[in-house]
Amino acid sequence: MHIWKRFILFERRTRSRFSLFAKINCLIVLLFIPIIIMYTYSNNVTYNVVSKELQISNTKQLTFLASQIDSRINQMMDFSLILSRDPNVRAFNGLNIWDDRYDQMQTRYAIQEKMVLQSGVTDIWNTRYAVYSQQNQDVIANYNRSSGYDEDYLKRNMSGQWTYGDQGAESQEGMQSFYWFYTDSLAQPGMLTGSNLVIEASFSYENIQNMLDTYKAGGQGDPFLYHKGNAPIMNRSADSQLSEELIQYLDTHSLEDTTQDVVKLNGKKYLVSAVKSSYLDWHLVDLVPLYQILQPISLSRNLFYLFMTLLFVVGISASILLYRNIQSPIKKLIQGLRRVQRGDYSVRLHSKDQNEFSFLFHRFNDMSHQIQDLIENVFHEKIRAKEATLKQLQAQINPHFLYNCLGYIINMAQMKDEQAVVSMAHNLSAYYRYTTRMERETSSLQDEIKLLINYLDIQKLRNGRIEYHIDIPEDMLAQSVPRLMLQPMVENSVIHGVAKSYSSGEIRITGESVDGFGKIYIDDDGPGLSPEQYDALNLKMQEPLQEEMGCGLWNTNQRIVHLFGSQSHLRFCPSPLGGFRTEIFWEMPKDDTVSD
Repeated sequence: MHIWKRFILFERRTRSRFSLFAKINCLIVLLFIPIIIMYTYSNNVTYNVVSKELQISNTKQLTFLASQIDSRINQMMDFSLILSRDPNVRAFNGLNIWDDRYDQMQTRYAIQEKMVLQSGVTDIWNTRYAVYSQQNQDVIANYNRSSGYDEDYLKRNMSGQWTYGDQGAESQEGMQSFYWFYTDSLAQPGMLTGSNLVIEASFSYENIQNMLDTYKAGGQGDPFLYHKGNAPIMNRSADSQLSEELIQYLDTHSLEDTTQDVVKLNGKKYLVSAVKSSYLDWHLVDLVPLYQILQPISLSRNLFYLFMTLLFVVGISASILLYRNIQSPIKKLIQGLRRVQRGDYSVRLHSKDQNEFSFLFHRFNDMSHQIQDLIENVFHEKIRAKEATLKQLQAQINPHFLYNCLGYIINMAQMKDEQAVVSMAHNLSAYYRYTTRMERETSSLQDEIKLLINYLDIQKLRNGRIEYHIDIPEDMLAQSVPRLMLQPMVENSVIHGVAKSYSSGEIRITGESVDGFGKIYIDDDGPGLSPEQYDALNLKMQEPLQEEMGCGLWNTNQRIVHLFGSQSHLRFCPSPLGGFRTEIFWEMPKDDTVSD
């Protein structure tokens, strides 16, 4: 339950914190975020699938090309093996010395014809063969040789593997041929016994170029044959600058039998695939422009982001338009209502546009004007009612004091105390001269103190035990207070305090100003009241006037409240003298003095 209350409180704060404009913008953003996330995810999936399929397809094509080259090399090796077992070749390496030159020519012709026929099977793959007879120190070849039988040449190339170059001079273009030497010797491979028959099979780098050109014509790659430490065999239309940059990359990386990697060259991404040849120990490398193949996907993605950006701008523009035409006028109306709530009825709203809000603003201005007129009328009526109430309260206090004074005069006259009667009559005359000045409802505290001294002197004439002390600061004497504010309090101390005890008679009146409040304390040394009676008396001051309650204290309290506000009041409590204390608190307005 406590958590639910917190949630409701958070929701209310959120509603008050975010305006309609912010909510609409948040809604637009929340609508765009899942769409962009889903499209980005699907685009990445499509991109990865296409890239993977491209890699698989490129690997298959490159593997097929490598298998074609290996197949042709294997055919050359098989032919070399078959040729080594041919009777004519055996006869060419025989131990008999041929006496018949015609037979020798026929044998050589038959061997050359077989080698020529084998090399001319396909135009794309030209092969060269040579048969060396170590015993006869002779050689037969299907191509023009620059030199005859060379024993050192054979020993230098008898490795049993395909080699690039014959360990001799290179061609004019810096490119060489691939060579393979076979012998049917039973001795250790690579060693010649002096009577061996050696078959030489070779093919030019142009064969590789022809196959690379055919492969490139059927795809989008740029293939070449690569071996670290040798000049690569490029296709005839290769991009030399791009190939050189790729070769520098390959020289710093080790290649496996099948290798694929995405390499960034010249600021663009390329798919590099490499497949190793089984016989040559070289790698077929293909360079595919990945950015170019995947460009439609990237273009579609960029167009989507562009359209989403345009839609976002349109949405924000619509939100701004909504804010200017709806949210802003509503905000002005709310601010105007808040000012009216604070009591500022002079607020007026204006609109440049002629729409529904201009009509609403016009009605708001009429309402504010009517409320202002009504409040002013009510305020003036309240002032007049307050003035009437003050006059009525003062009228109730004056007879109460008059009854007491007249009763005292009657008593003194009966007692033949002429001086007391004269003194009372004199003071009563001064009192009524003071109270009958109705042009002002307030007086200075100094005048009130003079009236109080006059009253206490009268009471002292009646009761000789009465002693009074008045200590009011000079800065408070000029304060404006209600007429007859102190006299009922002092009268209460005289009648209910001093008069009820034969041992009491001291009345002390002190004052102070603290934090903008005026405070006057009226103390006596009479019997006082119990704590419950003090509480009951303080409570009656806040209630309507009752018949059994004296009107003097209640009327004085009401006059103070009416004149100085709800923070001003009377309070009753025990006195430090041991009797009854009356405390008068009122808020002193600034520069509130009574001028002559």
